[in-house]
Amino acid sequence: MDANDTVLRRLDALELKACEAEDLLETLNLTVYRQQQLIEVLQRQLETLRRQLPDPAAAAPARSLRDELPPHY
Repeated sequence: MDANDTVLRRLDALELKACEAEDLLETLNLTVYRQQQLIEVLQRQLETLRRQLPDPAAAAPARSLRDELPPHY
């Protein structure tokens, strides 16, 4: 009976570890899912902000080289 008790205890320990691993996996999956949702929201917000910014190439006026000279010249 002692050998059977040892086997049963080991089997119970393995089942407990499997349940804990399954719970942890479910928690991690939920965390990854929520993070992905947040990433998608942030990407949409970033794209909205980019569209609101003026085009830097169109906004920059043509500059003369004389404008580049230091004031002491």
